[in-house]
Amino acid sequence: MINDSKRMQRVVVKSKSEILLEETPRPVPARNEILVATLVSGVCGSDIHAWQGHHPFVPLPYNPGHEVVGIIKEIGADVTDLIVGQRVTVEPTLPCWNCKRCKQGEENLCENLQFFGCVYDQGGMAQYFTIPANRVHLIPSGFSDEEAALIEPLATPVHAVRLAALGSGDLTGKSVAILGAGTIGLLTLAAAKHFNAKKIVMTDLLPSKRERALRLGANAVLDATRSDLVEAVLQSLGESADVVFDCVSVQSSINQAITMALKGGTVVVVGVPAAPVTVPLPLMQDLQIRLQGSATYLPIDFAEATAMIQAGEIQVNEIVTAIFPMESVELAFQKASSGEQVKVLVRFATA
Repeated sequence: MINDSKRMQRVVVKSKSEILLEETPRPVPARNEILVATLVSGVCGSDIHAWQGHHPFVPLPYNPGHEVVGIIKEIGADVTDLIVGQRVTVEPTLPCWNCKRCKQGEENLCENLQFFGCVYDQGGMAQYFTIPANRVHLIPSGFSDEEAALIEPLATPVHAVRLAALGSGDLTGKSVAILGAGTIGLLTLAAAKHFNAKKIVMTDLLPSKRERALRLGANAVLDATRSDLVEAVLQSLGESADVVFDCVSVQSSINQAITMALKGGTVVVVGVPAAPVTVPLPLMQDLQIRLQGSATYLPIDFAEATAMIQAGEIQVNEIVTAIFPMESVELAFQKASSGEQVKVLVRFATA
């Protein structure tokens, strides 16, 4: 539904050379929906992939913004558990609730899944948006907007760690390697520490990101361009990796991850691959290596991520490194893709 008497601005990514602020009617919530005024929205790595034309599932043009924090402005007639004025973050998976996976409590794997802020008619990089009321989480009152903006991205590695530990989330006694020290890699570091990993070694191309990973508690961080990277990681761990989290997901990183896991290890694909890769199937079979995909998150992961932030386990100033007004959204995308920043946020002006 659209109320034509009220207008707003939203971001539309048309192409790599065209990110626009577009004026459009403000949406009106349906009976089961809420209207949210956006406070901040993060620029995700998947947003950068889509903008550059490399995302396998998000074609251009699209309406970005799935790492979003806002304030409820209106509620639909059937919404009884939320009130105007509450601050919320969005769980952007939009399941059908009727398919096999949804009925098994795996709505992140919904057979008819839509995704807010990606392949959907609305995104959080807008002054206002509507969304089903059951797809938001209340934000604790003491959280800053910056802390709240990290709940969704942190839920991704929390989910990946739970999958690596076969649902338990327990990495006690496990040696862990993390490939990539961008936002998701650094939050995977936090999640692995939270779930009691014994030792964590990370890799990255950029010295600044390697230094940040050390500050945030990695036991060792290695240059990803080293010709002997696999051997160096294993030497730093003192043994083979029980779990390797691939937050880069290109051919070279998958090759490295599988070799690091050696016999009986697990490789979790966390980063979104821009293109297909091949895997050494004979090696995987012979060494009994588990290759595990990790798709988004579930409510339990949002709850765990919120608890971690509330407990002070995330150094927000090390993760959120730049904030731009909505008028500078194109610059925000450019900075997010440059490697100079970790998490870039866009702040919106709301009425």
